[in-house]
Amino acid sequence: MTGARSSLASARAEFTGGRGYLAACTLGLPPRGTVAAVTADLQRAASGRPDIAAASRAVEESRSSYARLVGVGVDDVALAAQTSVAVSLIAASIPDDAVVLCPEGDFASVVLPFVHAGRGIRVRTAPLAELAAAVAPDVWLVAFSLVQSATGEIADAAAIRAAASAAGARTLCDLTQAAGWLPVDAGDFDVTVCHAYKWLCAPRGVAFLTVRREFRDHLRPVQAGWYAGDDPWASCYGGEAVLAPAARRFDVSPSWQAFVGAAPALALFSDVDALELHAHVTALARAFREGLELPAPERESAIVTWPDAAGEALERLRGAGIVASGRAGRARVAFHLFNDDEDVDSALRALAS
Repeated sequence: MTGARSSLASARAEFTGGRGYLAACTLGLPPRGTVAAVTADLQRAASGRPDIAAASRAVEESRSSYARLVGVGVDDVALAAQTSVAVSLIAASIPDDAVVLCPEGDFASVVLPFVHAGRGIRVRTAPLAELAAAVAPDVWLVAFSLVQSATGEIADAAAIRAAASAAGARTLCDLTQAAGWLPVDAGDFDVTVCHAYKWLCAPRGVAFLTVRREFRDHLRPVQAGWYAGDDPWASCYGGEAVLAPAARRFDVSPSWQAFVGAAPALALFSDVDALELHAHVTALARAFREGLELPAPERESAIVTWPDAAGEALERLRGAGIVASGRAGRARVAFHLFNDDEDVDSALRALAS
């Protein structure tokens, strides 16, 4: 999608719900376009007229919108289904005995593929704030989430990239908790992964992998199937298919209906002004944090968490009809496009009761 950016107000109008929903970090809400597209697709299929051509177009529209959203060329974007599947491709491709550095407590889908990769691959961890300092000369890959799921903390990506470059290490960044509210440039990293069902409000089962061109030769297309072929409809059988050029050779076969729903959502977020959206969500999070007298983070996040080992805060929120979440002994709320000051006030009142 190209042209003028849409206003935040027009983008917000695409959501019918959202009042009291503070859990975009768990599951995004589908916009009107997604609901309409999936409903129409189901109706066509139920009538005996499934439209595979339209679904295939939705897949490529989704790829194009995502590329625009994260600032890379469409040839640098591959299709995935889940974060762990995309990370597993990387884990299967790095050298034997490689050292992978991860933040302590990062999301399991970023870490476990390396833990269980075998071949002598070793996972080393460090606190997020000390990750850049922990990049030693023997580290082959630094793998981290840009925004931490459990705490909402934002990694110092610039420092991590600089340390990795100095040590000759590669970088893998998970954008799942970032893309959709935090302006990102996937081209800053050798590889990025992102599952689009959270902040990008797409159906679950739509994920993306971006790969720098100079890093492609390090990766083995171990998950190659018919859709990884240069001409997918001509490479459905046998083992003679020519793989697609660029990142498409790492495609997994897309879940058509999920992409039918994803295309409108990704177009919406690729078209909205990213800086305006970032300012909106961080202002809401800041107001909520100040209302609870929580310390300000080093980098402002749309996710606010605080200790809640017994789950009392979470129960108060739920008792007031507010959808929130708890992770790692902490209550967690997230502010997104469809939230406003009334959501902040309602949550604070619930917690004060």
